[in-house]
Amino acid sequence: MRQRWIAVSTLLVAILILSGCSVSPSRVRRADAVVAAGMQHQGSCEREDHCAIASPLINAAQQAMADSTTDQPVHVVTLLNDSEAAMVARLNLIRAAQHSIDVQTYIWDQDDAGQLVLNELIKAARRGVKVRILADQLFSFGDPVLLDRLAMVDPNLEIRLYNPTFHEARTSVMDFSASIVCCFMTFNQRMHNKLLLVDHLVGITGGRNYQDRYFDWDNDFDYVDRDVMVGGPAALKMAASFEMFWHHKRSTPLTHLRDVNRQLLHDDHPTPLPEPRYAHPLRVQRVLEEALDDDWINDVLVSDTLRTGRVDFYSDLPAKTDQPDKRSTREFTAHLMRMVGAAQHEVVLQTPYLVMSDRAKAIFERLHQSASPPRIVVSTNSLASTDAFAVYALSYKHRRRYLEDYGFEIYEMKPHAMGPAQDNADAADDESPSAPTTGTSAKHQRVGTERGLLGSHGSARRNRPAPLTTSGRRFALHAKSIVVDDDFAMVGSHNFDPRSDHYNTEAGVIVYDPRFATALRDSILRDTQPENAWVIAPRQQSSLSTAIGDVSASLPVFDLWPYRYATSYDLKAGCTPMRPSDPGFFSCYTPVGDFPDVDVSPKLIYTRLITAFGSGAQGVL
Repeated sequence: MRQRWIAVSTLLVAILILSGCSVSPSRVRRADAVVAAGMQHQGSCEREDHCAIASPLINAAQQAMADSTTDQPVHVVTLLNDSEAAMVARLNLIRAAQHSIDVQTYIWDQDDAGQLVLNELIKAARRGVKVRILADQLFSFGDPVLLDRLAMVDPNLEIRLYNPTFHEARTSVMDFSASIVCCFMTFNQRMHNKLLLVDHLVGITGGRNYQDRYFDWDNDFDYVDRDVMVGGPAALKMAASFEMFWHHKRSTPLTHLRDVNRQLLHDDHPTPLPEPRYAHPLRVQRVLEEALDDDWINDVLVSDTLRTGRVDFYSDLPAKTDQPDKRSTREFTAHLMRMVGAAQHEVVLQTPYLVMSDRAKAIFERLHQSASPPRIVVSTNSLASTDAFAVYALSYKHRRRYLEDYGFEIYEMKPHAMGPAQDNADAADDESPSAPTTGTSAKHQRVGTERGLLGSHGSARRNRPAPLTTSGRRFALHAKSIVVDDDFAMVGSHNFDPRSDHYNTEAGVIVYDPRFATALRDSILRDTQPENAWVIAPRQQSSLSTAIGDVSASLPVFDLWPYRYATSYDLKAGCTPMRPSDPGFFSCYTPVGDFPDVDVSPKLIYTRLITAFGSGAQGVL
């Protein structure tokens, strides 16, 4: 008992000390002087275009901007399903930048993907391009020594961290615990936007962060994800959004962070930033070569680019985290809800976390009760694929509501999807110089998280997914996309859940073009095919068991009945895929249990316990 009181007292003292310890103005000035004196001036280009490469992607964006009028905008739009194409597009745009590059992200790791993009941005700054990086503090960089070096890399490179915990770059275990105790709401509000914007001409937004898992570069666990690249007037809205976040009070310069400030003032002999050291250098070299290969760019990216009219970029305002009840601060969230609420025929939704906000529940319930309810297809994670088991537990609790009250057709991703994305992953692993590239061998075809405070931390070492009964590389869904009526579609960072609605700031692109909507719909539906997903459908059980299950599921706590209303089904050999509403469904599908492929483990037990006792945490998971 005495040790417990000592621990609690220590934590309370830490809260009092840390919460009031912002960096003094005098220390900021001294650190700024150190940065100015130690700044490395390594300008590598005297040309007016800052030695930018010629890029078909930039050319297409420039043409779209030139052809646009106020009444008739013109855009070029490219769906980035393939992970290697998504990386190559970023590298090509960075090397083609002539004036500015703005990057906004939730996670920035120091693995191969994170090091590669950071190194390319540093090179762009050194040839004269203004580079700004705004990363959410909780899961980005986190190394004061690295940030000390980055602060002095070049005058053209500037980095800020959003909403830093206790004014520090690194969040220690003590800081994490203290933040939950003293200021959970502030700590819980994160910047979840993803954006790479070049020359205010072309931007990439969607679900991917800067970490190996988002580009199929992790040998154990990768994400199925998606971005969209847009050139044209929508890029100006991207620029305006970035400016608001960049100048917001929560966006903190490096010299204002306590640990970085201390490192700058106490390090008398700072060493230059070392060259990146890649775990898989041949793979890195391959994508760098592809980024400079116009034939590759034209074949994989430009050939699938749509020239279209109206495209809207939406972003929540940074004030969403300060005034979550103000509707004006939730522009993207509100527009997304209106878009879904207007559905007439079909909604195809892909989300990693099937936990509905109250507003989403009301919208889907109203749609299902209409005279001609639209079909609602949902592609999401299974417990076997997700690394956010706590969130999955709440989705599992409400399966009957999803199926009956909202009319969802739910498809949960298998962890070892046998579709084209497995081919992508195998190609990405091949370190031989002759390895085929994923973009060339399987264009569009793929089957590759961050999750609040109780889910993934963006670290490959933490929050591992549940152990499986099978082996092999695992895939989890991370893409966030919606298609409405085969008419318009959204790709962005919004998960359609309470966290995205009320806490995180989100962003995305809405494209009003049936061709784009069809391409996105086809991509999502591939992930629902039998080789890639299990189908969730009612369990064939007695009426008594169903009644007990209904009573149990209605309880906020002690929801302990193990036989839920619905379970997972897999297609029998020789049968044709069909919807759960088809009369022949149960003759062609076999039940495979509530948590197929998941081995008995503490995480399986935790999932059951959260289902039974954790419904009150739904809003912040």
